Amino acid sequence: MKSYSTRDVARLLGLSEAQVRSHARVGYLAPDRGPRNAYRFSFQDLVLLRAAKALRDARIAPRRIRRALRTLTRQLPAGRSLSGMRISSEGDRIVVSDGGAAWNPESGQLLLDFHVAELAEQAAPVARRLARRARQSEEPLTAAQWYALGIDLEAAAPDDARDAYSRALALAPRDGSARVNLGRLLQEAGRTEEAVAQYRAALQVQPRHPTAAFNLGTALEDLGRRAEAIEAYRRALEADQEFADAHFNLARLYEQTGRRAAALRHLRAYKQLSE
Repeated sequence: MKSYSTRDVARLLGLSEAQVRSHARVGYLAPDRGPRNAYRFSFQDLVLLRAAKALRDARIAPRRIRRALRTLTRQLPAGRSLSGMRISSEGDRIVVSDGGAAWNPESGQLLLDFHVAELAEQAAPVARRLARRARQSEEPLTAAQWYALGIDLEAAAPDDARDAYSRALALAPRDGSARVNLGRLLQEAGRTEEAVAQYRAALQVQPRHPTAAFNLGTALEDLGRRAEAIEAYRRALEADQEFADAHFNLARLYEQTGRRAAALRHLRAYKQLSE
């Protein structure tokens, strides 16, 4: 469920509506069509358009922009909160990270960056208005629509995103992904015990959900329950042996508890998967 109209996007990003529609036709965005065939964009589309605008302002060739952003669309995972990320470009490369320098002194190449949090702050009023409309709609949303709305609201309006996931779960209690996303937002808000309950509920309906098990491990670590966290990370690896971050976290916890051989085994696995 895409939440932002062409007019919303143009106003938030300082583009004309014609420019927004032109970008929508290029191929790196995934807008839906609403009433009268009008475009409806997601927050991820906003992120990509903001990056495209910054590259265009830097006089980078449109062909290079399109190629870089198509790559970026494969790197941004659906359902993940984008509010803490940074999008950077170095020449025709775009990098998504949680930090990094603003200039490359060795190459001398321009390095553009912006925090998605800035865009989320700008988009928040629109996101909250859309959430109110969804709650007041005479035509009830389905569980899938509430889930999609939750994804779109996460960065700009996390409180409304939690409400959307809760509404999705009221309609589809066995939706493990909605529980994982709700748990993550609760954990980010410091409501860690509630997050643990959501991750455990997700695992009850989907016992081999690696992300639910991994997130449970991180939440248990936050609560100082190290032995339980180890079991959660092991469960994540039972579901997905190539879960690199689970190997890394297990290596760290095993090192802390004096189990050096186990720590080295998981650290080697992490390195192999990260190469």
